[in-house]
Amino acid sequence: MLTDRQRMILHAIVDDYIRSAEPVGSRSISKRGDVAFSPATIRNEMADLEELGFLEQPHTSAGRVPSTKGYRYYVDHLVKLSEVNEHDLGMVRSFVTDKMSQMEEVIQHAAGILSNLTNYTSILLGPELFSNSLKHFGLVPLNDTSAVAIIVTNTGHVENRTISLPEGLKMDDMQKVVNILNEKLAGVPLIRLKSKLYSEVGQELERHVDHFEQVLQVLDHALQSDDEHRIFLSGTTNMLTQPEFKDVDKVKTILDLLDETPAIMKMFSALPSGIQVRIGTENDHKAISDCSLITATYAVDGQSLGTIGILGPKRMEYGKVISLLDLISKDMALLMSRWYK
Repeated sequence: MLTDRQRMILHAIVDDYIRSAEPVGSRSISKRGDVAFSPATIRNEMADLEELGFLEQPHTSAGRVPSTKGYRYYVDHLVKLSEVNEHDLGMVRSFVTDKMSQMEEVIQHAAGILSNLTNYTSILLGPELFSNSLKHFGLVPLNDTSAVAIIVTNTGHVENRTISLPEGLKMDDMQKVVNILNEKLAGVPLIRLKSKLYSEVGQELERHVDHFEQVLQVLDHALQSDDEHRIFLSGTTNMLTQPEFKDVDKVKTILDLLDETPAIMKMFSALPSGIQVRIGTENDHKAISDCSLITATYAVDGQSLGTIGILGPKRMEYGKVISLLDLISKDMALLMSRWYK
């Protein structure tokens, strides 16, 4: 437990560092109107906070910067959520009132608004990844070696693609495959189809269908939904404007990660619902170990439909970003509730 004085000083240091991106010294803290302690007292407390792991000294200067532990304590106990100003509020609300014909337009617009308001990188997962589920699967033979796979979702969306059939697959076996898929996968979210395919479906195919391994490979291709790639990014180059990322190699690893759809999917799929803050090495991927990722889910009737994320430096304006994400996730949920009626 930190003392009230230590909490106040830590709060002041994090606030100053977020604003200046420069190590914070005791003299600058003592000049703040909300800190009524002498530079010597502040210096002693800063030394104690460093020993406790909340601050770090990046070089031989007297200044300190928050550690990941310091940021975590700040987010969990000290951060003050800021009120969204009228200008920002108007921008956030605009995508709810704008007449957009496609959900994709809404998501792209929301991503652009967030990156503009924060000057960080915004990442949005489209709701199809979580809300759309398989309603029906069909196979229509074209000849002995090919067929059309038909996927119908719960929202009425239909996808079809031509697939090559395993050599020697009998018509009876093809019908067994269709029956097994509809029995095991009907109602399963599209994002979960692959994992179910190689577990429950695979076990059934092994028991009832010849050449089941080749059949699994074909089905893997057939169930590749376009919705798996519905990830929207905005402000990916905003990292270049942050003083922490002057190192080109460091920025390149982050930009490379943002190009990897499966990696982003993995990061987001493991996140709990609500607003989550992951700081530095709390992030699973090494490329963003010097970043913070704040996410918010949006849901309708208790069902999660998508996730919004803001990626930036650990020196992030946490209060502003959390407030914006809370606001825009609620507006997304409101919009989705109208959309899916």
